[in-house]
Amino acid sequence: MLTYPQIDPVAIDLGTYTIPFIDKVVHPQIHWYGIMYLLGFLAAWRLALRRAAKPWSPVIKSEVEDMILYCAIGVVVGGRLGYMFFYDFPQLVAEPLSLLRVWEGGMSFHGGLVGVMVAAAVYARKVGTTFPALIDFVAPLVPIGLGLGRIGNFIGGELWGRPTDVPWGMVFPRDPEQLVRHPSQLYQATLEGLVLFCALWWFSRKPRPRLAVGGLFLLLYGIFRFSVEFVRQPDAQIGYEWFGWMTRGQELCLPMIAAGIAILVWSYRTQPLPKGRGGDAAAEQSKKQAKSGVR
Repeated sequence: MLTYPQIDPVAIDLGTYTIPFIDKVVHPQIHWYGIMYLLGFLAAWRLALRRAAKPWSPVIKSEVEDMILYCAIGVVVGGRLGYMFFYDFPQLVAEPLSLLRVWEGGMSFHGGLVGVMVAAAVYARKVGTTFPALIDFVAPLVPIGLGLGRIGNFIGGELWGRPTDVPWGMVFPRDPEQLVRHPSQLYQATLEGLVLFCALWWFSRKPRPRLAVGGLFLLLYGIFRFSVEFVRQPDAQIGYEWFGWMTRGQELCLPMIAAGIAILVWSYRTQPLPKGRGGDAAAEQSKKQAKSGVR
């Protein structure tokens, strides 16, 4: 058994303050989980700038910052809505304002995925590109944030695994049963973060048929998440749903796996290679604008 590293989930404690006029005492804190989200967005921004230089990129460098902002909003709003609808719907019905209490925790990847897709659709329309092209551009940027988020879960001592006797099992301080458990957060950080990033970044290093990159993301994430759920403790308020072993996370991953396979087959059979707006295409556009006097 390994010893769980005692890392304070609070990275920065800002002290205790009293809000004037209402005499309300607040104790603001910055948690490592939130910092991991920020690092994930920064990494996506840097990688997007690099990819925007490619000729087949659907966005140019000057559009990257706004694209990341749109996607960040989609992640946070979609992740919170998804958690409340997928994992804590009775609480949402009983107390709708609980949706706004984000400081209490509760984010869902599947909800965040829907949020990013909506944000991508809105931003694609704004800059004059297509939704499939933008999805293929964004997909390889996501895994680093996913991996960092799981590390944040590990530091926070939450979303632990099922009881185990493997040598690398750990006892998590917040576990009321104090059992030796799988560090499933680290499994997910490795598969959904590192491995998924390497696979998608390699696959997307050259033009692929429309939505092929997005389809591969759905397929691989679905497989990785479905697999790790076998050793991850199911949510206490839900437990097992199908056949006495399937969790809510696995249930939500099955459509992802099916959609990923279908999209990949459709993409390679029917879709052309993309014609982008980045790299040389953006430079050529600038030259034409300069010649025509457009600024």
